[in-house]
Amino acid sequence: MHLPVALVQLDARDDVAANIEPAVSLADTAAGAGARFVALPEYLQFRGSDDGFRGSARPIPGPHTDAFAEVARRRDAWILVGSTAETSLDPRRPYNTSALIAPDGSVAATYRKVHLFDVDVDDGPADTESARVTPGDELVCAEVDGVSVGMSVCYDLRFPELYRSLALAGASVLTVPSAFTERTGRDHWEVLLRARAIENGAFVLAPSQIGGPPGQPAYGRSMVIDPWGTVIAQAPDAVTIIHADLDLGRVAALRRGIPALANRRPDVYRT
Repeated sequence: MHLPVALVQLDARDDVAANIEPAVSLADTAAGAGARFVALPEYLQFRGSDDGFRGSARPIPGPHTDAFAEVARRRDAWILVGSTAETSLDPRRPYNTSALIAPDGSVAATYRKVHLFDVDVDDGPADTESARVTPGDELVCAEVDGVSVGMSVCYDLRFPELYRSLALAGASVLTVPSAFTERTGRDHWEVLLRARAIENGAFVLAPSQIGGPPGQPAYGRSMVIDPWGTVIAQAPDAVTIIHADLDLGRVAALRRGIPALANRRPDVYRT
């Protein structure tokens, strides 16, 4: 089985309407060019102040997903709305939610980011995402044309146990919509993505933001990685679309050849 995919790389700023409109247009273009599955990056509706992010929160489904749902229906495509601010019970801390839109326009699955970006890197980013985001507490796999897709968001990438859990649940494709920082991205982004692909024998789809507001540059370099860890598509440093064709048969073949999932020894591991 083959799955044609496209990743959309964005440069979102602090104007919701000005962010959503081009994102929808690029998703439409990608699906119109033949992609059955289109994935967009994290924080696609707003990148800016914490208060601005809080104020941009909306329900899902709702204003942040409706236009993508229309594209999905018109193009008969799956669209991963990378992540947007979803209202929660705490108005100061909405969820950071990835939403998968089915070809009929319905929301097929939502994943609320579990691991929040609370870091202070020397000469690099300092952020406390937990001050503006409520964490999720569930892992999510969704079926896309009979293929199990494991959902994650950005900083989750540093927690291999999440991806191992998704692979054990049957995921053949792992999605990592991101706004990965430039300072850490230049050394860690590709390495971590390839590791997640190799150790789980899965395709990895990683659409990213690039550029952004002053003081918050994102690395970009959106990429598709196959189960061997080979980068099969990578975005240049610009707002753009990249395409790839996933041969899903390679997942089963590689997991047979290197049965790391079957060879685990959980009886001797310690948490």
